[in-house]
Amino acid sequence: MTAAEATTTTAANHRPRSVLRNGAVMAAGSVVSRATGFIRSAVVVAALGTGLQADGYNVANTVPNILYTLLIGGALNAVFVPELVRAAKNHADGGAAYTDRLLTVCTIGLIALTGLTVLAAPWIVSVYAPGYHGRQAELTVALARYCLPQILFYGLFTLLGQVLNARGRFGAMMWTPVLNNVVIIGVFGLHLSIAAGSDGTLTADQALLLGWGTTAGIVIQTLALVPALRAAEFRWRPRFDWRGSGLTRPLRAAGWLVTLVLTNQIAYWVVTRLSTTVGQRADDMELAGGVGYTAYSYAFQLWVVPHGIVTVSLVTALMPRMSRAAADGDLPGLRRDVSYALRTSAAVVVPAVALLFALAPWVMGAVYGYGLTDDADIDAMAGMLMAFAPGLIAYSGQYVLSRAFYAMGDTRTPFFLNLVIAALNAGFSAAAYLLLPVRWAVTGMAGAYSVALFAGFAATAYVLHRRVGGGAAAPLRSPALWAQLRLVAAVVPAGLLGFFAARACAGYGDFVAVGVGTLVLLLTVALLARPLRLREVSAVLAAGQRRLRRV
Repeated sequence: MTAAEATTTTAANHRPRSVLRNGAVMAAGSVVSRATGFIRSAVVVAALGTGLQADGYNVANTVPNILYTLLIGGALNAVFVPELVRAAKNHADGGAAYTDRLLTVCTIGLIALTGLTVLAAPWIVSVYAPGYHGRQAELTVALARYCLPQILFYGLFTLLGQVLNARGRFGAMMWTPVLNNVVIIGVFGLHLSIAAGSDGTLTADQALLLGWGTTAGIVIQTLALVPALRAAEFRWRPRFDWRGSGLTRPLRAAGWLVTLVLTNQIAYWVVTRLSTTVGQRADDMELAGGVGYTAYSYAFQLWVVPHGIVTVSLVTALMPRMSRAAADGDLPGLRRDVSYALRTSAAVVVPAVALLFALAPWVMGAVYGYGLTDDADIDAMAGMLMAFAPGLIAYSGQYVLSRAFYAMGDTRTPFFLNLVIAALNAGFSAAAYLLLPVRWAVTGMAGAYSVALFAGFAATAYVLHRRVGGGAAAPLRSPALWAQLRLVAAVVPAGLLGFFAARACAGYGDFVAVGVGTLVLLLTVALLARPLRLREVSAVLAAGQRRLRRV
């Protein structure tokens, strides 16, 4: 058997038997990852609260992710799978040498980037948190230096995970973050035991433990991919013969994506600077509750959970198929996949939006109401979650539509479309900072992001329709659009009933309130599924009934 035949056979063997099955495997991993992530966040909040000290840790721990995504991460996520699929289709060796070269050049870039950012830590912190001074600045810089090596391991995790995805192996990339969460839970649990009885101020040794412990979680998460890579019969052999190897195309595509991420991060930088300033002003004014960057960050983390579990899992499973359809010029097939992804993800995302909006105070209390967090902190975070909630529909839809462009090898168009979101987010966030009271400024920034997302989603749908033709992608005639509108009609009364049910049970604790409110909300959606022709919801319910019968 030739190398090409062997690769073709391997690709056939790795081809997903079912997009839904692969999506379910990834969703299960994402659920466990998110669940342990909530425990992780609860432990971190219990240890640090939501004030300035917590802001310092979260800025330091978020900066590596920001810089990685800004300079290389977005390119790796969007370019890798389509390029590897094309290489497997067009190269005699099934793309093995091409994969080795692409991994080598990206890894060298990651190592250089990591070294430069560690050296530039004080300047980086001053960019994202200009209001920090004295001990607060010193603490944040020290934590940043401990956390910035994460850039290398974030990159390796993404690179190796995309290799697995291109080979039809989707589970490992979703399950291994659980190990990261377990490590950080252990690190902060150890910190809580060490700091018991203290005034809560971080010492240099405690900052060292938290910073390097957080980085250790990313290292273990990355190393945990190795068994899956071996099972996929992948062996990476570094190659430096880059000239004439076809790397120009992905690097050019990556250039547009880096520019796209740059515009996103400029908007995020605006929000970070403004929210850290708000946090400092609120502290100076002795306002009750943390209303700065940490509250925004934790509300965002909770808001994005349904998208990560459902939309990312589904689109990741579909991406190789969408890339093959685009490579073969099969635009009807690509349209079907886009419509399917929009409708199927909406069946979960839209009810989740109603849940997050209607039950925000109790959800926040159940997840973050521990340790140094008080009722004022929960109220502030709940308001931000409610402001974020509606935008999740557009955020999920935008993700699906942008992947259709990436499957076609087009990273230039999403860049220009993303300018709409970034510009509106930055502009409206600045307006919220200037016009709203300190207590509500960051809540307004969360609402600004929701408005920006809907504008970007509408623009992207229109442009994609012009690119791939009518049918599923047509903005006003799309089955996906009307399915989402019917879902919204169902979740509005469902959310109201869920809210009143949760409020009636609030005296029994946050978990009981969330459980009862969620049950009432979901039962209402289920009852409305047939009269409103919510086919995807009905399909989910039917699948659940079949599974229960087997049990």
